[in-house]
Amino acid sequence: MVCAQRGDHVLNETWTKSSWSNAGGSCVEARTDGATRVQMRDTLNRTLGTLTFPRREWTALLSDIDAL
Repeated sequence: MVCAQRGDHVLNETWTKSSWSNAGGSCVEARTDGATRVQMRDTLNRTLGTLTFPRREWTALLSDIDAL
């Protein structure tokens, strides 16, 4: 199992719903797809596909969010 981790943000190959999800499910899910990429998808529209980011860009995004 491959994990993407920074602080309390841990992903593996299983889809994980954002901790910011509301009761209506309006949020995103994320997972790793191997050693170098992270995928995101819309919780309510999973069949529309995924966005794929290099792991370094995902880590930079989380760093920017944490800095807010």
